[in-house]
Amino acid sequence: MSIVYPRSFSHIGLSVTDLDAAVKFYTEVMGWYLIMPPTTIEEDESAIGVMCTDVFGAGWGSFRIAHLSTGDRIGVEIFEFRNAQKPENNFEYWKTGVFHFCVQDPDVEGLAAKIVAAGGKQRMPVREYFPGEKPYRMVYMEDPFGNILEIYSHSYELTYSAGAYQGNTPGNKA
Repeated sequence: MSIVYPRSFSHIGLSVTDLDAAVKFYTEVMGWYLIMPPTTIEEDESAIGVMCTDVFGAGWGSFRIAHLSTGDRIGVEIFEFRNAQKPENNFEYWKTGVFHFCVQDPDVEGLAAKIVAAGGKQRMPVREYFPGEKPYRMVYMEDPFGNILEIYSHSYELTYSAGAYQGNTPGNKA
């Protein structure tokens, strides 16, 4: 019997209508590293051109792309396709596909305010996951380009694992 190990997360691709503004937002507001500045990719016979035709089909023409990295080495590819459109409502959570990504910052409120100041939206008030038990907070946001993101105050593992926080809270005999 073979053992299956969890795979590491490598990167995510985001589509935007303004690549230069997105690079500015994600480097200045989110603090991510720019590892490849905005570059134009053409539909041609190069290795990357052929790979993109495999994915998009013939006739895609060209697009712009930049590569960034988060503080924990997760890659973020940001694409600007020709004739890109920002939908009026990009939050169709009931449809199959990725509907958000999440970042972690202990200052949930501060990062949310920075995102709003940079043209994003706060989609809900900051909420506590376990009021009175654990200090874990979260909020759903939208970047200025319509992509949905969530902010957690604590890591995913701490938020969802039983007994991960043994703080001096009501009902807990510390």
